[in-house]
Amino acid sequence: QVQPAESGGGSVQPGGSLRLSCARNDYTFRSYCMGWFRQAPGKERERVALLTDDGRGYYGDPVRGRFTIDQDIAQNTVSLQMNDLKPEDTGTYYCAAARRPAFGCTALTIEFFTNWGQGTQVTVSS
Repeated sequence: QVQPAESGGGSVQPGGSLRLSCARNDYTFRSYCMGWFRQAPGKERERVALLTDDGRGYYGDPVRGRFTIDQDIAQNTVSLQMNDLKPEDTGTYYCAAARRPAFGCTALTIEFFTNWGQGTQVTVSS
């Protein structure tokens, strides 16, 4: 399988915005759950946002209200809109896929995600 592929990272000042995009490639909506994760230097990889079955999205506490996950089924992409960025948002952002379990995509923890993109760097600094 071709891994998910991220794009759209870069450098931005605090308060700025970035939009990350992930090509789902072989990870179809019906069979896979998709999420965004990030890892800062010296820290563990953390869950940022999940694409949930009800379309509302799941968000980690640090980003809730500032980030939005959405998908374009026709383009087969999953995106992460990041607004009001803060220096603590700096890190490598990864798109990942998990085989859809029977209970759906809403409450998946990082252990379920086994297919990872290469990551894209986001730097928030003045």
